[in-house]
Parts: sequence; structure tokens; C-alpha cells
Amino acid sequence: MPCSRRPLLLALVLVAVLLAPLAPPPTAEEATYWREDTVVTPAPELSRFNQLLGDLAEQLKPALVHVRVRRTPGKERDDEGPGEPRRSSGSGFIIAPSGLIVTNAHVVEDADWLQVRLADGRRFIGKVVGQDSRVDLALVRIEGASDLPTLPVGDSNRVRVGEFVLALGHPFGLEQSVSFGIVSRKGSPLTVAAPGFDFIQTDAAINPGNSGGPLVNMAGQVVGVNSMAARNGSIGFAIPSNLVKLLVPQLATKGKVEWGWLGVSITEIGEDDLGRLKLREPKGVLVRGVMPGEPAEQGGVKADDVIIALDGTPLDAPRDLQRVVSTTPVGKRVRVVVLRGGEQKEMEITIGRYRDRAERTPEAAPDK
Repeated sequence: MPCSRRPLLLALVLVAVLLAPLAPPPTAEEATYWREDTVVTPAPELSRFNQLLGDLAEQLKPALVHVRVRRTPGKERDDEGPGEPRRSSGSGFIIAPSGLIVTNAHVVEDADWLQVRLADGRRFIGKVVGQDSRVDLALVRIEGASDLPTLPVGDSNRVRVGEFVLALGHPFGLEQSVSFGIVSRKGSPLTVAAPGFDFIQTDAAINPGNSGGPLVNMAGQVVGVNSMAARNGSIGFAIPSNLVKLLVPQLATKGKVEWGWLGVSITEIGEDDLGRLKLREPKGVLVRGVMPGEPAEQGGVKADDVIIALDGTPLDAPRDLQRVVSTTPVGKRVRVVVLRGGEQKEMEITIGRYRDRAERTPEAAPDK
């Protein structure tokens, strides 16, 4: 009997253990490894700013596009290998509901195949309508789409250093990316801005893939087209929107930009030039040389002339002359005022057409 009772007792003990109440769960303090504070809230002004910033980014994204291109092997030094097509991508934004898109020229240059991906995921084959490598701007059109969301283009002249901006794009192929920063500087001369135009400098992150995307102010207006970044990635540069508005009509109708041209090499006036040129102050543009047969020579401009005005616009520095000449319509006859040996002279010159490197002779490399 004792032996027969032992299994029964063990079974009763096991049932008692299973039916016993579990140990109480750990308290909230014991189970939490961080502190949560739901009482403290941001200042109302900051909360409102965060809300507005998020709303603005959401409002802008639908008009942002992802541009993917494929190029023939051998057109780039970093080809993946013999016979391998080179693929790259960039950004752009829609300016017309019918599918007209602004991007960078270097994004679409030499493309054999171009695809545009919209924010809603739809893909379209794109066609380059026009491009200009001097300012790094291009227009792309997609067919088969209508009533597309667009971004308004603002006035870049009203942009102030220190104001907030958003840079939108697809850096490193990461779609619908938004970075926040300020306008760091205006009047940033770059070699790509050969016609004398200054870029907008910003500390909003611009990385590979952001090229062609919009730089937007807090009113939701495009004030620039993101074009490049410093090698360390700390600052970026954008083409001013007013320059974009100036070039888009020509790109849309002609496929290129016809820049004005004088055919002179120019430089700044140094203090040691004042006595030699019989000048009172270092203002104007010093002509170093004149190209034979070009508009400046035909109009009577000579080396060591100081150009002080063109068609009524005063000129203080070489970039002023570059900007005015480049935007003057080809074939227009303008009045040029120069100082020659301290005496003021006027002459009329017919603006010529700028020729790119492929059209120029090897020895022809003037500034304007």
C-alpha cells in the first residue's frame, strides 16, 4: 500500500504546483530601461514650426521626380566594364502639368535611355527637350501624363542669406528625400557659371542623386535647382531660379541657349593699372585682348580699353560684363562706352553668338 500511495501523492503535488497562482509580474519601473516623459511638450512655437515644416515637405513631394539614365559604354571614365552600359540617376521637378521637367544637364547628358519615375510610382520614358552645359540646366518631357502636380518658381533675387530652405531629391537613389538648412551665401561664382551668374550656396545636404532637384523656400517656391556640392559635402550650390526662368523658354523652343558674345579677354583693374590707363578709380572691365574678326574688334574695341557701360548698364567688374553680354539677344546692336587713355568713347557693336568648345578653334579661348 505505501508504494501504491507514492505515485498518487506525486500526482497531487504536481497538480497543486500547476494550479498555484503565478508570481506577480514585474512592476513598470522594473521592466523599463528608459525614461518616458509625456508631461513635457515643446514650446508652442516649435510645435507649430515642426507641423508647418512637415506639411510643406508633404506638399512638395508629389512634384518631385526620380530621373534614371543609361549611357553608351565608353562615354564615361567610370564605366563598369567593356560593353557594360553605364546607369546613373538624378532628380528633377515638374513645372508644367503636361509633363515638362527641370533637371541638370549633367544628369541627362549623352543618355541613350531615360526614365522618369513620379512620386506616385508611375514610370515614363522621358525625352530631353533641351540642355545647356554652361549653366548645367536641362528640360525633359514625358508623354502620356496629364494634370501632374507642379512646383511654382519663385524670385531668387529676393532670397536672403540666413533664411530657411529645403533641398529635395533622391540622394544615393533614396527616393523622396528632404534636407533642411539655410541659405549660406549668395553670389558664389563657380566655373560652371561661365556666363557670369552666381549660384546660391546652402548648407542643406546635397549629395549625389540630388542633382536637378529643387531648392525651395518656406513659401513652397523653387528658388534654385540643386547642381553640385563641395567634395566634403558640407555645402551645396543651386542654380538661381531667375536664371532658370530666363533659360527655360529657349530650351523649350530651340533645344539650346544662344548666349551673347563679344570676343574679348577681360580682367579686373588693379591699382597699378590706374596710372597707366589714366583712370581715377578701379571701376570697369579691362580688355586684355580682342579676337580678330569677332564683334568687339569689328565695333572698334582695342586692348587696354576699359569698358564702363553696355547698352546703358554700368559695369564695375568682369562678371558684370559677362552677365550682361551673355543675356543680350544675339544680333542685337548695343552701345558700348569705354575709357581709352582717360578719354570716354562710344561705339556700337552687334552681339555675336557664343560658340562652345567643339565649335571654337584651339587658339580661341577668350573670356567673353
